[in-house]
Amino acid sequence: MLIVLGSAACRETPSSERTPTVESIEGSRVGVGALTLPNHRASVKFAVIGDSGRGSRAQHEVAAQMVLYHDRFPYAFVLIVGDNIYEGPATPDDYRKKFEEPYGRLIDDGVKFYAVLGNHDDPQQVAYPLFNMNRERYYSFAPPEDLLAKIVTRVEFFALDSTNLDHTQLRWLAERLAASRAAWKVCFFHHPLYTSGRYRTQARLHRLILEPLLVEHGVDVAFSGHEHIYQRITLQRGIHFVSGGAGSLRPGDGAPATYVASTFDRDYHFMLIEIEADRLHFQAISRAGYTIDAVPTPASAIALRML
Repeated sequence: MLIVLGSAACRETPSSERTPTVESIEGSRVGVGALTLPNHRASVKFAVIGDSGRGSRAQHEVAAQMVLYHDRFPYAFVLIVGDNIYEGPATPDDYRKKFEEPYGRLIDDGVKFYAVLGNHDDPQQVAYPLFNMNRERYYSFAPPEDLLAKIVTRVEFFALDSTNLDHTQLRWLAERLAASRAAWKVCFFHHPLYTSGRYRTQARLHRLILEPLLVEHGVDVAFSGHEHIYQRITLQRGIHFVSGGAGSLRPGDGAPATYVASTFDRDYHFMLIEIEADRLHFQAISRAGYTIDAVPTPASAIALRML
């Protein structure tokens, strides 16, 4: 399989043999509300948010940008990578204030949300219907796109509970990944495997447990949160994104590191993703509507201004 991000390509070989490069526009503005994604008819389109469930003004402002972009880029679903409802046992009022009100427009438009548990989440969230977890801590699903998108681009998503990576879950993951015939295998979970933030020591432990399975079974992309920043990791063993800034923020936590291709910790954000055939396109967007990281396209080469 050939993975292509913009003009950069990485053939599926052992990570030690990979020498990919990914051009990005990190640190540049592409105009408020500008879309850098191809937005093709038959692609799989989705958004990613993490550490969102505060019910705060910042969460509402990020959600408002998600609505504006959805009007132009009709993503069908959103991955929530944990800490969905802060904090502890969640009441009906918590679900209303910290999820249903901020994302009400998207919910009304038929956008589905798929969640995983974070370390601050009530385990009973698995029963909340709008998180589509079906009372399971971990699960897999095919994207709820139209039939054409499903035929052209076969993608399968694997939602994991990284707060409790027990043997039963790991066995399930190995079996489901091995059985999958999807062209793209995408995992999402709360704790990052790679980060230069405050949890980089903890990330080593999660990497030790999870990465061998992801590599063995050809997982292409992993999304996580926990760190309240944005990071894109230099291609290691698959593509890794950290997106934990949809309702929480830790300015200054995005330390530079040789394995970090892009980092942003100055404002809240969300992500848009588009998968088509053998290409993955991404765009990370701040609360103010500016693009903070993306693979350039001809349309994004204009109106660049430094943050």
